[in-house]
Amino acid sequence: MPLEKIALISDVHGNLTALDAVLDDIESRGVDQIINLGDFVGKGPRGSAAVDRCDKVCDVNIRGNWDDHLPVWTDESAAEMTWWRDELRPDQRDWLRTLPLSHDLLVSGRHIRLFHASATSPHVRVHAKHTAEEFAGMFVNTAMTGEGPVPSMVGYGDIHDAFVEVERGRTLFNVGSVGNPLDEPVPSYAILEGAVDEPGRAPFGLQFVRVPYDVEAEIAAAASLGMPALEPYAVELRTAVYRGFQEV
Repeated sequence: MPLEKIALISDVHGNLTALDAVLDDIESRGVDQIINLGDFVGKGPRGSAAVDRCDKVCDVNIRGNWDDHLPVWTDESAAEMTWWRDELRPDQRDWLRTLPLSHDLLVSGRHIRLFHASATSPHVRVHAKHTAEEFAGMFVNTAMTGEGPVPSMVGYGDIHDAFVEVERGRTLFNVGSVGNPLDEPVPSYAILEGAVDEPGRAPFGLQFVRVPYDVEAEIAAAASLGMPALEPYAVELRTAVYRGFQEV
């Protein structure tokens, strides 16, 4: 029975340098398909280029919270928000807001569900340190996910913090962030390996990958483009300290 590799990436956030490094690594591993769990834009300087790249190379693209709200920010919004919005073409804004919110897979007998943040909404966050109720809520069918087999395995992005948790036959994992990791300052993604569309039991694997890249080149690109909020972005990339926790 042939096994396939599926790369799961998320939270590129306009960091083209990191995205290219991750995509190069994915190509070197003979991956069969790429699924993007959202947040292509915002925070970083090249959201437009990231959208075009992901539209071209990813087999499935899912809408994140930034993809949902950034295109509709008004001119009265903060300077960085309008800058990131205006860096996108009108067709890209429309593309982002029409992406699906979840995607289901059957791999080696496992029903797997993928979305950006939670089964409720791309705007509802579930942290790595979560309650039992939050954990259970990731595995239910909702208006957002639609009907279908209840998943035994759920993968998501949003929190920029890679982890895996297994409890009573259910696996919850976060793929981390390509462009804005906040657990350690090295981009991460995940690889599923198994028999796709196979309802019976078969070998299966979940792997996390970290890919170093040229952080200073990305910061220099943001500076050369005149991106607002450059300093907190640079600190996040260098240290993985979220801007809300940085010392002023």
